[in-house]
Amino acid sequence: MTGAGVAAVTVLAVLLLATGFLLGRTARPKRTSDVGTPVEHATFETLHTASLAAPPLRAGLTEESARRSARRLRSLLGTDALCLTDRDRVLVWDGEGDHHGKDVMDHVRGLLDSGRDTAFRTGCADLDCPLRWAVAVPLTVDHRVLGTLVAWAPRESAVLARAAGEVARWVCVQLELAELDRSRTQLIEAEIKALRAQISPHFIFNSLAAIASFVRTDPEQARELLLEFADFTRYSFRRHGEFTTLADELHSIDQYLALVRARFGERLSVTLQVAPEVLPVALPFLCLQPLVENAVKHGLEGAVRRSRITISALDAGAEAEVVIEDDGTGMDPGRLRQILRGEGGTSTGIGLLNVDERLRQVYGDDYGLVIETGIGAGMKITLRLPKYRAGVHGS
Repeated sequence: MTGAGVAAVTVLAVLLLATGFLLGRTARPKRTSDVGTPVEHATFETLHTASLAAPPLRAGLTEESARRSARRLRSLLGTDALCLTDRDRVLVWDGEGDHHGKDVMDHVRGLLDSGRDTAFRTGCADLDCPLRWAVAVPLTVDHRVLGTLVAWAPRESAVLARAAGEVARWVCVQLELAELDRSRTQLIEAEIKALRAQISPHFIFNSLAAIASFVRTDPEQARELLLEFADFTRYSFRRHGEFTTLADELHSIDQYLALVRARFGERLSVTLQVAPEVLPVALPFLCLQPLVENAVKHGLEGAVRRSRITISALDAGAEAEVVIEDDGTGMDPGRLRQILRGEGGTSTGIGLLNVDERLRQVYGDDYGLVIETGIGAGMKITLRLPKYRAGVHGS
């Protein structure tokens, strides 16, 4: 959370504490097991309630998130009723006097356009209805008013107006975090789509052509290769999960190489060395496959001699170390630096750049690709993967 978000929560705790005492809505019987002064206990209760309201709001401003958070938000304010709206309708009403729900959008219409707090009297004709006054506060994210928070009370209250403003700002922080989560997910999906687009149509065509060549001479081999092709494409184009396991990624690579070997035969030699203890390690989806494709492209295609590719995944204490090495044409180091700076054009080196950026995004700048190469000297790519990192789980 940003410094502004932390400050908002701190001010919120103080203001809501005052609201609870002045309005008398959050008072509870004293328990002998309570620890600390009444003020400290009230502060802890406020922060605990806020923490319970936060998770639903991290899904954004929806009918479901509003329904799940409204009771907690009303408890924070200690008010008779509370409602949350988007720009078009009331998402949830919590508390008494729900017959006022039909008029809410008329009262907040100007607020949605101006983004300024507003207060109004209900003018309710029902003598038994306790709701006589309300304050509405905009819910704003990135200068856009997404909706409103409206708190209702028996009488006008400056304390409730200030507290509602702080609660609304705290809600906005949660909605901003939801927007960041959504943006991050969209970015990752875009990066994976870019990698999928890199799967060459020529590779697909050549794989199917190689399979077809075995249909008459070796039907069983053709069947096995067709199954490998189906599993490879199913894995590459799967739609769930932004992380996978090293075991699944290596299995997909093995299928890819089986299809390449069907085309090039003995011209391709692959050595695979894997420590069993690193197989469950989680890593970003489609992270190793582009690196192996790069090794095949520079180490095999266009070459008349036999090419050798070595893939190792070894235990390195708290990390797994993966090395992909080929003895192909290599690359000018200056050109490689340009690619990793994003200066390689729309198609050149997209796999290397994409994987390097995703590793740094997930694990930090210390975990980017380490690449050793030179013209005619082949290429060696090394990456390290922490065995455990919060939020990174294979699926």
